[in-house]
Amino acid sequence: MTSTFFDLLERLSSLMRIWNRQHPLLAELQPIQVSALIYLSRCNRYSNTPLGVTEYLGLTKGTVSQSLKALEARGLIEKRQALHDRRSVHLELTAVARELLEAVAPPQFLAAALSRMGERAQLLEQLFGELLREIQRAEDVPGFGLCQSCRFHQQRNGLPFCGLTEQPLQSRDAQLICREHSPLEVA
Repeated sequence: MTSTFFDLLERLSSLMRIWNRQHPLLAELQPIQVSALIYLSRCNRYSNTPLGVTEYLGLTKGTVSQSLKALEARGLIEKRQALHDRRSVHLELTAVARELLEAVAPPQFLAAALSRMGERAQLLEQLFGELLREIQRAEDVPGFGLCQSCRFHQQRNGLPFCGLTEQPLQSRDAQLICREHSPLEVA
């Protein structure tokens, strides 16, 4: 079963890479650049840093740095100094990048296939989530989970709150990826 499952994951990954190379809106972007844009569109304000992108993609700082420079040169991201720490840089998608991602993510072929699967698509998503969490736990790799599933996620006065940073969150933050994510303890 492991070999077959591995083959299926590898083939799905290959289809995604092929799709990225062939899509007219993505033709001039490298796959790493597309991955960085997708991550930046889904992460929160604690995670939208060059280090966050590097850790999420699991690549070297140099590789990510060059990719981020290329995205900035294309007008797809902007660097902003952090208000609380002038040495920190946060990466923001431009309106052009947001429009691009809205047009291409998720890929139409994937959305159509999941739609045809009906309720089984929800089960598949749940199982892939479990598989990812199991691998992350066993291999001790950063979680990068959704804020709402973190053990530090709280509600205070009816609003989301981060117990780790001791800061209030926007309602939208609960649906975003955080590099500080710590999974709920399973009883």
